[in-house]
Amino acid sequence: MIRAGFYYTNWIMRRVVVTGMGAVTPLGNNFGESWSNLVRGVSGIAEIDRFDVSGMPFRTAGQVRGLRAEGAISPRERARYDLFVHYAFLAAVEALDDAGWGRKGFGKEGGRVGVVIGSSRAGIASIDMSVRLREREGRRVSAYLMPSTTTSMAASFIAARFGVQGECEGISSACASGLAAIGHACRLIRFGLADIVIAGGTEAPICPVCLEGYGNAGVLSRRGGRGVSSPFDVSRDGFVLSEGACIMVLEALDTALGRGAHIYGEIAGVGNSVDASHQIRPSAEGEAAAIFRAIGDAGVEREKIGFVSAHATSTVLGDSTEAAALSLVFGEKAAEMPVTAIKSMTGHMLAASGAFEAAAAMMVIKYGVVPPTINLVRQDPECPLNISTTRREADVEYAIVNSFGFGGVNAVLVLKKAPL
Repeated sequence: MIRAGFYYTNWIMRRVVVTGMGAVTPLGNNFGESWSNLVRGVSGIAEIDRFDVSGMPFRTAGQVRGLRAEGAISPRERARYDLFVHYAFLAAVEALDDAGWGRKGFGKEGGRVGVVIGSSRAGIASIDMSVRLREREGRRVSAYLMPSTTTSMAASFIAARFGVQGECEGISSACASGLAAIGHACRLIRFGLADIVIAGGTEAPICPVCLEGYGNAGVLSRRGGRGVSSPFDVSRDGFVLSEGACIMVLEALDTALGRGAHIYGEIAGVGNSVDASHQIRPSAEGEAAAIFRAIGDAGVEREKIGFVSAHATSTVLGDSTEAAALSLVFGEKAAEMPVTAIKSMTGHMLAASGAFEAAAAMMVIKYGVVPPTINLVRQDPECPLNISTTRREADVEYAIVNSFGFGGVNAVLVLKKAPL
């Protein structure tokens, strides 16, 4: 029997810190470039040039551009693995370099290392292309199509390259997949099942079937040009589909301190909930439950939360529901805390968004710089939040990161300043 109010608490456990971060996003081909453009308020959204979009109602996306994988991924691997695997691996290489582990692998320590990577759509672009070529040209479906496009393949590829021998998992929880993966990785370390976990989200959904599918569901913006992704604005009309990856290296605090690692910050709380009353309609109460659980897991008073990285996809109902959830949790303080909607610049990278937003929140805590929300011209009165529209400085000890997905799957992290 589940005890009323029971959730994971700090009665066990090792603390979990972040020692490395890597990213491939519409804002840049590494985390540093992506963060720099983020704080400058640069948009990575433009018209799709990967395939012909003439005649399509949805022509705008957040593409990864100019990425070079030579030297990291062989031509054979590029041919055999979907882009979502490429993106995850390149972000993992950067994250492990950043953490001081390098590219040689873990060797004998591999049994205490895990990989958990989230993806919502996995290799759907390769499947879409394969089906179209089969129908149009009669091409045979590749023997590599099924293994290369499965959700867990990004985690498996990373594990194979770095000698990881612990838990290896691919998580698919819709748009919450990346943040859910980081939360699960945190628990693996807390419970002593791993010392180090490579975790995050990856996505490469920019293809005709995804554009048509999300578009027909009524969740994509029909506007083009400047300001197309406008969270919390009265004119918002849907999200912009994007791609990318963000990977973190999580370590037990004692492991990180023992090797003198640089620490970005601590994952203090993990919260999840489900409110699966509707296939795509969100619930303020369900989202609030995940936020409450993450804060309770962190053992911190709500008043100490100083920053919110909002899920804020730019859908009419989604943004107002999240604002209502924050009001349920924080009351009047919800109108005071700095809130940023990063998808105004990146678009919606699905699983990769939550992971990238967590990494960006780590930077907010460490360096005291809050990125702006762009394209907010007239704030919706149904979203009474303190939304940062310019880069600002803020001394933040605790932050929350929200990530919500279709089917009512909600994931939230509480991040904390690095331990002294």
